[in-house]
Amino acid sequence: MDINELIINELIRIKAKDIKDLSLVKRKASKSSKKPCPSNISLLKVYHTLVEKKSIKKDIKLEKLLRTRPVRSLSGIVNVSVLTKPYPCPGKCIYCPNEKGMPKSYLSGEPAAERAKNLKFDPYVQVQKRIEVLEMSGHPTSKIDLRVIGGTWSFYDIKYKIWFVKKCFDACNETKDTKEDYNKKDIKTLWKELEKAQKKNETSKYRMIGLSFETRPDFINQTEIDELRKFGATKIELGAQSIYDDVLKLNKRGHSTKELIEATRLLKEAGFKIAYQLMLNLPGSNPKRDIQMFKDVFSNQNYKPDHLKIYPCALVKEAPLYKEYLKGNYKPYTEKTLIETIKAIKKDIPRYVRIERIIRDIPSNLIIKGGSKVSNIRQYIEEQSKKEGWECNCIRCREIKDLKSKEKLYLFTEEYEASNEKELFLTFENKERTHLYALLRLRINKNQGMVRELHVYGQTASLSDNNSEVQHKGLGIKLVKEAEKLTKKHNLKKIAVISGVGVRDYYRKKLDYKLKDGYMIKSF
Repeated sequence: MDINELIINELIRIKAKDIKDLSLVKRKASKSSKKPCPSNISLLKVYHTLVEKKSIKKDIKLEKLLRTRPVRSLSGIVNVSVLTKPYPCPGKCIYCPNEKGMPKSYLSGEPAAERAKNLKFDPYVQVQKRIEVLEMSGHPTSKIDLRVIGGTWSFYDIKYKIWFVKKCFDACNETKDTKEDYNKKDIKTLWKELEKAQKKNETSKYRMIGLSFETRPDFINQTEIDELRKFGATKIELGAQSIYDDVLKLNKRGHSTKELIEATRLLKEAGFKIAYQLMLNLPGSNPKRDIQMFKDVFSNQNYKPDHLKIYPCALVKEAPLYKEYLKGNYKPYTEKTLIETIKAIKKDIPRYVRIERIIRDIPSNLIIKGGSKVSNIRQYIEEQSKKEGWECNCIRCREIKDLKSKEKLYLFTEEYEASNEKELFLTFENKERTHLYALLRLRINKNQGMVRELHVYGQTASLSDNNSEVQHKGLGIKLVKEAEKLTKKHNLKKIAVISGVGVRDYYRKKLDYKLKDGYMIKSF
């Protein structure tokens, strides 16, 4: 018998519980067969083959044990990033790299960018291959949060954008790729084809439960928002970079804070989750000012994003800023300064915010000497915080992840003003509020309640998995019911949800909502 089959059968026989059991079985099999220990990926491949042949029964616990890089699916979903084709950008930002053959601001060597480049920026193949890799690594892939990255999305040609999104849905729907030329079709036909693909995704194997785009604040208006909803978008990443006009001007950003404030307001009113990309160490700023910027972001009701990406300025030769560096007009932070700055920021983050990322995936060999070469900075700061006795209260730091202890859960509701309206942040957490199980963002708009986000954390469970530790236990339904009560309490007659296309069926069947104009709606 093949060593992989030997190991799989032995793991099933002993009902392996943890990594210790797995390691022991692998070592024994390797010693007896005089062959090297196989990787978990090769074991998973053989496991799936044996299940298909019906030689063994499906074993969810064994799948979880063999899963590689489990962190990829510990937030309740799996992320899939796809990169748009190289295309001009209206911005002239001095910190932004511009590599030939890549969308502006992206460089060869960044994981997602490198994958896209090798796959000729084909959206269908990018999604398809990413799903294959995630499945091969043992991750459930029925709930996909798709992130479209590359340049300024709003600046791309409309036909290309409709085709691009439709191809992403096609890949999730396992629809055969026809390689058609979108330029030969009219816009109305392209929109109809996308709508058909979205409808299919409501019940497909791989459901797109979230869809985000990154763009500039000065491109957001009502027309753009209507278009984003037709794509099925649920979240927008705004390249804010700074909230100080003098810094934006010095870095040739091309817009002021006025555009950021208006974009934030319009997007929240339409129900979108909002992520700000904010940069540290920009020309015109300093550590003290960077720390103050984050205080201002969350004390000024004109801002208050839901998610954050903290990007220290990465100095690369492909950016105009490099010339200023050579002239002695710009100096990157040292590693120590950068770390201390981020620590100060993380100590003061509100509970309703999720810090999604700290530092870009730019390979360190491409970055000119400076503090932002530290690739594992989040992990390092987390270790330091434990030694120093402080905690970051952001969502990501409190997520339940793979904690298996049974805790009594409490419903917490926080209220705050943002972009001229009331926001209610509902969570299920333990008593100490150190473990976050589920959340819901409710905005009280003038004519309706608007659920901008519903998320249950913990290890991602496939749609058919009812043995999950946290997901599929009714927490989401309880939060929606509470949101309905609060909406009625504010004398509103309707509640809307900016649902991902792949979650529409959940709201329809479990909560009696109906699809109208891209939103799931319930009238009271």
